[in-house]
Amino acid sequence: MPDRRAIVIGAGITGILVARELLLEGWDVTVLEARHVGAGSSSRTAAGIRQQFSTPGTVRGMRYSVRSYQALAGELEGGESPIVQNGYLFLHADPTRWERARRIARMQQGAGLEEVEILEPDALHARFPWVARGEVVGGTYCPTDGFLRPHLIYNGGADRVRRLGGVVLQNTPVTGARATAGRLTGVQTPKGVLEADLFIDATNAWTRRLAPLLGAEPLEVRAKKRYLWFIAREGPMSAGTLSAMPLVITPRGTYCRPENPDTLLMGRKHEAAPEDGFTYEDQDQIEAAYSHQGGIDAVPFELWMGLAQILPDVGQFGGINATTSGYYAETPDHNPFLGFDRQRPNLIRLVGFSGHGAMMGPFTARVALALASAGHDLDTIKIDGDDIPLDAFRIGRATGAREQMVI
Repeated sequence: MPDRRAIVIGAGITGILVARELLLEGWDVTVLEARHVGAGSSSRTAAGIRQQFSTPGTVRGMRYSVRSYQALAGELEGGESPIVQNGYLFLHADPTRWERARRIARMQQGAGLEEVEILEPDALHARFPWVARGEVVGGTYCPTDGFLRPHLIYNGGADRVRRLGGVVLQNTPVTGARATAGRLTGVQTPKGVLEADLFIDATNAWTRRLAPLLGAEPLEVRAKKRYLWFIAREGPMSAGTLSAMPLVITPRGTYCRPENPDTLLMGRKHEAAPEDGFTYEDQDQIEAAYSHQGGIDAVPFELWMGLAQILPDVGQFGGINATTSGYYAETPDHNPFLGFDRQRPNLIRLVGFSGHGAMMGPFTARVALALASAGHDLDTIKIDGDDIPLDAFRIGRATGAREQMVI
């Protein structure tokens, strides 16, 4: 149909899943990627996926994302599942924060996440004996949370997009745009002008540089550097115990999960200045203070020792042997912007995920499809019979009510 042509800008997890969703509904779709599929944050993510959030709409949306990733294996060549459901364990040491966590968990249960558990100390240590006694006052655990295998999603998803008839153009950055009466009609690229009826910005951390090229609204999205470290297993913890470990968030915010039976991934959000002018190469530039080669005075060693206070067996691991880095697209309230641009009425913005882009991918794709079908912003969308409010994600919203469960 001539009015069902879409261009998706960005071939990370969000862009690829949006393209798939539109193709399944009969749209003609072209995906544009400045480098190669997965070249941005999707290949540098800790890849956690959870339904434990303090925003009810996000809880409901993430329940859909989990179900979608469970089903996605059936569409990928090889049939390997992109989701590992080891669970998420939030640990708390402060009684006031623990009481707030219990209230949030009860809200989550009311939002349909019935399996989330509120674990008092005895129950916590019976379930997870590798957590140090006396260091925490409780934890919340959801067994259907876990982590993703991102390469299966963006690479396998891109193959699926092609099989559905979509076009994926790599090494094709957007360099400008054409518009008539305020509406975009095409984008300029090194391969020529590409025309469409609907345009979708799935560039996340790159959105501040794309917006002026499209004549779009500048959104409050700032790119910030984030690091991950990898610790070699040694000592008393077995490969089986490590492999079964949930993604653990300690009271100080350091988190970890199994990367494989012999490696633990560790990360922590830190104060970082926005880097709006970063390059693709900057993604892999590691500051000396954050390098695993920086010795006992470097940040990762300090985080490892702090982690060992809560998880003593991890303190006996063999050492940190690798560092990776990338960019996180942060908004003031840590919720993404999912909606039509207020300056370009046929441009949908799906950006500012604040570290949650990979996990939100299927939900974001369903929102994008609903917006594309309606042609305007929506207050709610219906997914599997559940009405999910979108007010927390609307462009132009007041950003005072922050998502509280951010790591």
